[in-house]
Amino acid sequence: MHHVSSFRSRLVRAALGALAGLLAAYTALAVAELVAGPVRPSAGPVTAVGGAVIDRTPAAVKDFAIRTFGEDDKVVLRLGILTILAVAAVGLGLLAVSHRRAGAAGVLLFGVVGAAAALSRPDSSGAGDALPSIVGAVAGALALYVLAAAAASVPAPAGADGRAGPGAWSRRSFLTAAGVTAVAASSAGALGRYFTGRQGRGAVASREGLVLPEPASPAPAVPAGARLKVPGITAFTTPNRDFYRVDTALTVPRVDADTWRLRIHGAGVARSRTYTLSQLLARPLVERDITLTCVSNEVGGPYVGNARWLGVPLADLLEEAGVRPPSKGGRADQLVARSVDGMTLGSPVEDLMDGRDAMLAVGMNGEPLPFDHGFPVRMLVPGLYGYVSACKWIEDIELTTFDAYDPYWVKRGWARRAPVKTQVRIDTPRPFARPAAGTVTVAGVAWAQRRGITRVQIRVDDGPWRDADLAARAGVDTWRQWSYRWNAAPGGHDLTVRATDGTGRVQTEQRTRTVPDGASGRHSVFVTVP
Repeated sequence: MHHVSSFRSRLVRAALGALAGLLAAYTALAVAELVAGPVRPSAGPVTAVGGAVIDRTPAAVKDFAIRTFGEDDKVVLRLGILTILAVAAVGLGLLAVSHRRAGAAGVLLFGVVGAAAALSRPDSSGAGDALPSIVGAVAGALALYVLAAAAASVPAPAGADGRAGPGAWSRRSFLTAAGVTAVAASSAGALGRYFTGRQGRGAVASREGLVLPEPASPAPAVPAGARLKVPGITAFTTPNRDFYRVDTALTVPRVDADTWRLRIHGAGVARSRTYTLSQLLARPLVERDITLTCVSNEVGGPYVGNARWLGVPLADLLEEAGVRPPSKGGRADQLVARSVDGMTLGSPVEDLMDGRDAMLAVGMNGEPLPFDHGFPVRMLVPGLYGYVSACKWIEDIELTTFDAYDPYWVKRGWARRAPVKTQVRIDTPRPFARPAAGTVTVAGVAWAQRRGITRVQIRVDDGPWRDADLAARAGVDTWRQWSYRWNAAPGGHDLTVRATDGTGRVQTEQRTRTVPDGASGRHSVFVTVP
């Protein structure tokens, strides 16, 4: 009987120790959020550690995460970090029941890790970024020390007769301490979210109050025949809410347009210049339909979209700053764009100044940029994959050389120069669809920015290549819809497509992955006709 009572006592203490560990972790994160609110929200330990993990993840693993989880990859990362913290918290709580100092020291060690991660981030503003993790860890360590002491003092639970044992008051003391800790931590977290939200409200107000001027150079009208009326085909213009988002920002930056500034400096710049948003909006703006493509887009993948962008011609700003392309004797061959979150992207200066509609965009589909897509200003360059051209939340432009500096993704194994490859995608029928026998409309989109699409062909099984019908051409920088009326016979069939770009080059059938400069190959789907 004594052994049973002893076992039950140890089990109760272990359960209370695990609860103490979880409450300590909750306290640490809540207090860290409170401190991060007025300091810098992105310096919070979960965001900082998540960003550090992203920075140190090999390109192939990042590519796998995007393929597997899509735009939910950051949610999965956050959940993974919280799960690891929860498991560690339980372990430290169990340890603290017998060794309180060791358990508390473990919490402090996690704080050091969070502080180091915050300081290692490219957007770190200095020693202050370590405060949220350190202060939160100290609060968590104190909470664990107190709660573990209470848990360790709890003897055996109530006897078999249902009456409270001699440890009833100790258990009540632990539960009281746990309740107070939970309430205090929740209050700290709520206050932290209030401070963070108050900072973000200024950015929201600045976006809501922004009135975009009319473009000096409006976008050409989209030809009537550019939009096919085929059920299941991708729309010519991608709504903002549906436009893909691929970036490394664990928390989307909320930048106040009223305080935002853009600096242009570096090799070949006669004099560094700084612009406000108002100054950019006062310049002649251009409006263009441009298709953007992410380098992580697999063959047939979803990370491509077409929007009507409004912005300042980038070449004009560079010319006014004295920048010349290398072909005209310029000193810089690379433009490095920096985001407010520390991201760096490198673009060839020659491409930016060759007459294409490279711009600093301020509008997207008739409204100010959404926060997810770079408000207040982002860069985009037709014909280049996003990781070398489409810097969101941009705040700094430096002219340099490819030999002198490797941007974020180049350091991680991606190519320095990345023109978009010719691709075509089948939107309908979907893979493994079961269309009825008879006439089936096969349709989709094709793109080859800066070259345009001149031909799309489709092959059924091992048959001959047949020309598809192309929608009207809307420009060399936009995708092009296509369709093909297929006389579908019963059975299983492979449908394969290929495109020809404006240079006459047929899309390669050689299949490659996205690393290091974009996927290649031909898209195919398998369908069964009953």
